[in-house]
Amino acid sequence: MTRKDDYEARRKHLANMSDDELKQRFWDLTNQVVKPLIDLAQTQTSPAIERSVLLRMGFSSLEAKALVDKVLDYGLIGKGAGHVVYKAAKMHNVSIREAGLSLIEGKYWEEILNSFGVVK
Repeated sequence: MTRKDDYEARRKHLANMSDDELKQRFWDLTNQVVKPLIDLAQTQTSPAIERSVLLRMGFSSLEAKALVDKVLDYGLIGKGAGHVVYKAAKMHNVSIREAGLSLIEGKYWEEILNSFGVVK
């Protein structure tokens, strides 16, 4: 069995491009492929993803679960649990960890809700 090689026909539109033009075309095509994934990642989240973010911020799994539960209770999951903790830390000039533990205890929520424009 012989393979019909159509490589030469398929590459005709690329034949006269320089290396820089080929690199640019590669990155343009790559961006087209990846853009829907980036858009999805920016608009969609889940409790599991938010717990994962909090784990990487230094919280234990039990702390991360408690924080995500609170974020869900207050309707801020779309803002991101890590973002909520970070914002609390900046607003009160405390460490990320201290802010997260305070949020678990029920502190700072009124200010956080106001900062996101949420009325509860």
